[in-house]
Amino acid sequence: MHNIKFYENYKKKKFRKNTLHVISGIFKKQKISLKHSKNLRPTKNFIRETLFNWLNNYIQNAKCLDCFSGSGILGIEAVSRNAKFVTSLDIDIQNIYTIKKNLKKLKIKNIKSICVNTIHWLKKKSTPYDIIFLDPPYYKNNLLNKTIFLLENKKWTKKNTIIYIEKNISQENIKIPNNWILKKKKQTKKIEYKIYYKK
Repeated sequence: MHNIKFYENYKKKKFRKNTLHVISGIFKKQKISLKHSKNLRPTKNFIRETLFNWLNNYIQNAKCLDCFSGSGILGIEAVSRNAKFVTSLDIDIQNIYTIKKNLKKLKIKNIKSICVNTIHWLKKKSTPYDIIFLDPPYYKNNLLNKTIFLLENKKWTKKNTIIYIEKNISQENIKIPNNWILKKKKQTKKIEYKIYYKK
């Protein structure tokens, strides 16, 4: 009896660990698969729900850039709420492979997933985005500051662009441009998450 319960609990934990579900919108409750990786850290359900409540008045027809896609869930949540399209960047080819697999399963055609070093990609000629998601790996020191610098100085932002930043509280202090105005913020014991808009 105890062995059966242990096995059932193990299956549930394994299932939760390797899948996510979309919070709301067109793809509400749809499950997406995740690759097996201790470094993959998808944005938690309750944080995603808060984030997209914040973005509710801005997401319709928005052009979005997800700089460190990981699981790809932020981009999928965005198109689920009628974002026009999402450019999804990640350096890990397995992450991109899994994202594309999930996009095919959900028949999503307005997310473009690119396997690339985000810092290198942001140095090229830019087209401004309406909403930008910044949720880089916590263990990569100074990655946020490098990304923010390039977004601003290479003109990936424009007036009223919204930038979402999620980071571990113990991470380095970030340097926010003077024309990025803090609009919303929350934090847990370990994570702080904020949205800014460009003035």
